[in-house]
Amino acid sequence: MKAWVLHDKNDIRLEEREIPVPKRGEVLLRVGAVGICGSDIQRVFVTGAHHMPLIPGHEFSGVAESVGEGTDPSLIGKRYGVFPLIPCRKCGPCLQKKYELCRNYDYLGSRRDGAYAEFVTAPAENLIPLPEKVSLEEAAMLEPLSVAMHALLRGRPRKEETVALIGLGTIGLMLAMLLKEEGITPLCIGNRMSQSKKCQRLGIPEEDFYNVRDGGALSWLAERTKGRMPEVVFECVGKEETYSLTVDALSPAGRAVLVGNPASAMGLSQDIYWKLLRNQLTLTGTWNSSFTGEADDDWHRVLGLIEEGRISPKNLISHRLSLPDLMDGLTLMRDKREDYTKIILSLQPREN
Repeated sequence: MKAWVLHDKNDIRLEEREIPVPKRGEVLLRVGAVGICGSDIQRVFVTGAHHMPLIPGHEFSGVAESVGEGTDPSLIGKRYGVFPLIPCRKCGPCLQKKYELCRNYDYLGSRRDGAYAEFVTAPAENLIPLPEKVSLEEAAMLEPLSVAMHALLRGRPRKEETVALIGLGTIGLMLAMLLKEEGITPLCIGNRMSQSKKCQRLGIPEEDFYNVRDGGALSWLAERTKGRMPEVVFECVGKEETYSLTVDALSPAGRAVLVGNPASAMGLSQDIYWKLLRNQLTLTGTWNSSFTGEADDDWHRVLGLIEEGRISPKNLISHRLSLPDLMDGLTLMRDKREDYTKIILSLQPREN
């Protein structure tokens, strides 16, 4: 099979590899579609992976080709999304079915071979069957959508509350999509005017977008809320300045959900600390997504929304590439040489 293999940071190559053989409890999947995640840019060009050589790629879908020993053969031939985190199922969080908090997890695409390849193996327990109405491309977006859903449920915004969203990358836009589906129109703060158009396509009015590069974001929020300020803020950037803006933007007794992975060292000034105390703010972190196999986990929630036509993640796909073109997608995101939202590698003929 063809696979992109990361040998060291800034050294990824398209190679011929043996098709992996599924072990007990595993399924061999022919990859249908795989998304490029922002974390892959860091992994490929800056930090490397936990173990190398390694095939990256953790946002994907596929069709079951074969199964390992002790695995239900009826899975073969069906289409699946794949939860990439492989929990140990033995630690404290796992025993509470909080698998996203597993202390000893494995992970497709960062700790073991992932889906920048024609085939990949995954535990049968990590598969989510796809309804007929959901395409393989849409299923490759289940992972980031579920991350956004997990953040949404951590914040629990109510319709009567004012909600702000800082950062409009893929996860931020997906959060905006989910908030709109909940009947909440967030006040959106981004750093490019092109993001305003993307928000408008999600049903967010132009006047509810602000470019942080213009300065005065707090004044804008105060004007838009008539001085009330947001009760809930989602921070989807991961920088000290946007973290500080989040704290400044919250109304007394407000709630912040910290979503963005930190891009650099984060400090905590005395002024910000005082605001946390005196305004009795609640800050919560969010990590990954819940996948328990039950109807109320994050993955089943977003899959149901797609199937029912209540959200349309395919509208966020800006680029469709083939597997050999992966490097074009990676460098496009690294260098930001053109605008993008979600880049998908399609390995099978498009559905729908």
